[in-house]
Amino acid sequence: MPDTHSSLRLLNIQILRQLRHYLQLAEQHFQRTFPMPIVSYQLRGVKAGVAYLQKNEIRFNRTLLLENSDYFLQQIVPHELAHLIVYQVFGRVAPHGKEWKAVMENIFQQPAEIYHNLDVKSVQGKTFTYRCGCRTHDLSVRRHNKVQKQSAVYFCRECKQALTYLKIA
Repeated sequence: MPDTHSSLRLLNIQILRQLRHYLQLAEQHFQRTFPMPIVSYQLRGVKAGVAYLQKNEIRFNRTLLLENSDYFLQQIVPHELAHLIVYQVFGRVAPHGKEWKAVMENIFQQPAEIYHNLDVKSVQGKTFTYRCGCRTHDLSVRRHNKVQKQSAVYFCRECKQALTYLKIA
């Protein structure tokens, strides 16, 4: 089995190839050129990728990439690039709005998934268990502290109920 450095080098080549492919699709559709984004692997936490619009930069989570390379190439790469394309064509719009959805589905021919379903245990850190009407949720230390200071309330995406802390003795 190749070491992490070799795997990341190979994945970087594949990611750059995917970026070029999706850039070509966008260029054909919009009849203009787009600069190749800067790519880095310094993203931490549970996010798989983040697009920095003004910098034309995409940061990927190295650990999640190594654990889920196929999903990254198929979904995360076009997802983040779509944010950059939308910004360059339409300016500031809703992050996952109609423009982004159209780029994902109509130009890139990919599902417009807003959230990933990757196992994040390897990158998650300490969590606190909260409950809603349909299940339990693990919140990060940062989110837990915001709830405790009453500066934030979080809701379940499914049942829309506020999350309540389950104090475990």
